[in-house]
Amino acid sequence: MTLLPLGGDPVAGEGARLLRSDDGRTFAVHVVDGSYLVSDPLCPHNKGPLVEGQVDGRVLRCPWHWYRFDLATGECLTQPALRLGVYPVRRADDGWVADVGEKPPALSMSQRLRAHARGETP
Repeated sequence: MTLLPLGGDPVAGEGARLLRSDDGRTFAVHVVDGSYLVSDPLCPHNKGPLVEGQVDGRVLRCPWHWYRFDLATGECLTQPALRLGVYPVRRADDGWVADVGEKPPALSMSQRLRAHARGETP
């Protein structure tokens, strides 16, 4: 389990920023109605930057093609086959943290080449 420190209490209002974990992964941190919501930073549809997206309630809209995602579940409301990675947030002794899981294992060269051929960023 990797815990991503988010800081102290979120300021009321809205906003988004990128945070990098100690293992090098990047996550989008959204402040919605005074709460932290943490997701993957890129849209699973076409890799749009989700920190630039618009949040309405707990629904995030990608700025590139307007795909909509439920920030509580990761469900894509536009294309049900897609799913956004979302991560639980909890209070810790020194502030708020998100449990972003373990870093995925390194891919072999053949796995990286197949991902590249599919247009994915390995």
